[in-house]
Amino acid sequence: MSFSDLGLAPELLRAIADQGYTEPTPVQAKAIPAILQGQDVMAAAQTGTGKTAGFTLPMLHRLLEFASTSVSPARHPVRALILTPTRELAAQVQDSVKTYGKYIALRSAVVYGGVHIDPQIAELRAGVEILVATPGRLLDHLGQKTVNLSQVQFLVLDEADRMLDMGFLPDIKRILSTLPAKRQSLLFSATYSDEIRGLAKQLLTDPVSVEVARRNSVIETVTHLVYKVESAAKRDLLTHLIKSRDMRQVLVFCNTKIGANRLAYKLDKDGVGAAAIHSDRTQGERMLALADFKEGKTKVLVATDIAARGLDIEQLPFVVNFDLPGSPEDYVHRVGRTGRAGMTGEAISLVSDAENDDLAAIEKLLKIKLPMQEPGQFERERVSAPRGGSRRPEGRPPRPERTEGRPPRPEGRPEAPHRDQPAGRHEHRSSYASSRAPAQSTDPLFSKPYIPSGEMTQSVKPAAPPSRGAKKQVAALFLPPVPAEKQDA
Repeated sequence: MSFSDLGLAPELLRAIADQGYTEPTPVQAKAIPAILQGQDVMAAAQTGTGKTAGFTLPMLHRLLEFASTSVSPARHPVRALILTPTRELAAQVQDSVKTYGKYIALRSAVVYGGVHIDPQIAELRAGVEILVATPGRLLDHLGQKTVNLSQVQFLVLDEADRMLDMGFLPDIKRILSTLPAKRQSLLFSATYSDEIRGLAKQLLTDPVSVEVARRNSVIETVTHLVYKVESAAKRDLLTHLIKSRDMRQVLVFCNTKIGANRLAYKLDKDGVGAAAIHSDRTQGERMLALADFKEGKTKVLVATDIAARGLDIEQLPFVVNFDLPGSPEDYVHRVGRTGRAGMTGEAISLVSDAENDDLAAIEKLLKIKLPMQEPGQFERERVSAPRGGSRRPEGRPPRPERTEGRPPRPEGRPEAPHRDQPAGRHEHRSSYASSRAPAQSTDPLFSKPYIPSGEMTQSVKPAAPPSRGAKKQVAALFLPPVPAEKQDA
């Protein structure tokens, strides 16, 4: 089957040919005809199988009748709304809309947070038919009345499982309340839980279910590998793997933002060029880090799960789970960054003993046993090294013993024990202390014999009162004595 067999417009077929595609992927072959017929669709497919083009192409085809070159904003109302969970995915979807719609006079725009809102307001006021947005920034525009969604005919929820998660559900419901009741709704994602599927059916009208692979599965072209390693040794092992295997482009996932920052900083100190990307970084910093990684300027990109949703990095060979995700479904999205468009890829997981339960949950979801890598030379050297001892870098000579300038050891003082010989440590201290003569006290109070309290009180004479000096003459008034007759009266 070719794209021309799907009934797409010539303008779209021309844009598809410019990209070098000739045949649709399985999810495109099943979803595009249903969307062209105006049906609601809930599509579940593996990451990297062309889900974005699966809804972009038929949406552009159905909007072709509204194409206009007029400069009037009234001729360009918002007719299609695409919601994505992350800024990076929103920008990627917008690029796809521009790529396939470059021969059609339809305007598109993307709005997300982290950047100034004024340029977005100006673009929306000029009029756009296709709007790609994240929920938070779209609500900001709705609150400022800078966008009107009353003529929306198509609603697309990309990465629907995360969009319908409890954290996004209130925002989604507020946005849905502003849309016309009569519309075509499309949900696309790589994973669907039973709860999410039940909730999605409440939002769709008699949806067509498109499922081209086993639910919650990964692409067969991806090779999985698990290293059992202590948490404290993960960074050393990662550095060892990157340098020994000459890994050029590595996407590393951490569970926390501070962990991503710390790992990127330490990898950079180890001589491995790395950058971090997460939600605390500005949009400009995130786009710059991602661009440098795609162009090969940065060897390692350390990211949180914000980068696992929909990012399309061409020919990405390696994905490393520095921390296993807490949700098994997130493992599918992480691993889906490699092995895209029929290419091969490798997914490496560094698993500590504390993450055994997470590993078991992932294997249960995928219904496969992930292969375990045998300890290599790096692991054997680390296990044979004494615990707590420092590893001396190769080529560094041993530290010479300090003998010059050290005062001579006192006579009778035993040799100090080696640091690796804790036994006899206290015996050495006691022998050394006994060899030293006690210091003589200079205070006679401590050298006089003890005197009982009774004898001491007899021998001690009472102290004389302190001398106050000669008494001074002080003038005083005395009343005269009262006569006796007055006293009897």
